[in-house]
Amino acid sequence: MIEELLPAPVVVVEAYGYDEFDERRLFPEEAAVVAQAIGKRRREFAAVRSCARRAMGKLGVPPHPVLPGERGAPRWPESLTGSMTHCDGYCAAALAHVGDLASLGIDAEPDGPLPEGVLDAVALPAERERLLRLAHDDPGTHWDRLLFSAKESVYKAWFPLTLRWLDFFEADIEILVGPGEGLHGTFRAELLVPGPVVGGRRLGHLDGRWTVGRGLLATAVTVPHD
Repeated sequence: MIEELLPAPVVVVEAYGYDEFDERRLFPEEAAVVAQAIGKRRREFAAVRSCARRAMGKLGVPPHPVLPGERGAPRWPESLTGSMTHCDGYCAAALAHVGDLASLGIDAEPDGPLPEGVLDAVALPAERERLLRLAHDDPGTHWDRLLFSAKESVYKAWFPLTLRWLDFFEADIEILVGPGEGLHGTFRAELLVPGPVVGGRRLGHLDGRWTVGRGLLATAVTVPHD
């Protein structure tokens, strides 16, 4: 799913289900991070890191532990930039050489509505108005969850470039529906705080793509060098 949202320099490895992943294959320092976690959390942790290491291999990078860094962001080998995501029954890792992309972010969510009260905690008034219009045209799509996923992908792409928190209300996201068959499209996040400087210019927005299928909503953001 996520692979179709990203440009060619990005390598994506996805997995549906966690049963085949053995947490005993974690690096010792990774295992220590989840030593006190419940079994489901340990399997998710192992599965998405297995995806990440397979992506590293496709990029010619030896296996490397992926430890949570500041604010939980994954710490990648110096030559790579990347992002990971997991939800019930699915996980993915997307990696690229730092020479090919400045940053990227991915997110996957179950294709269902957000829990009650969450939308008000994450969406600006203008975003909620646009969601109402989208829902009027297509009431079967969970636009609230898609907006949440887009904000997650935006943050994951933002943080490595700034090492700063980005609040849900500091990016105004507009979702656009693509042409043709299937549920897919693009989105733009207008940054309401000073953006990162990339390629000598300060960014005022981040762009992404989205898709829906196989019981999931998926979003991805890429930040080129120019």
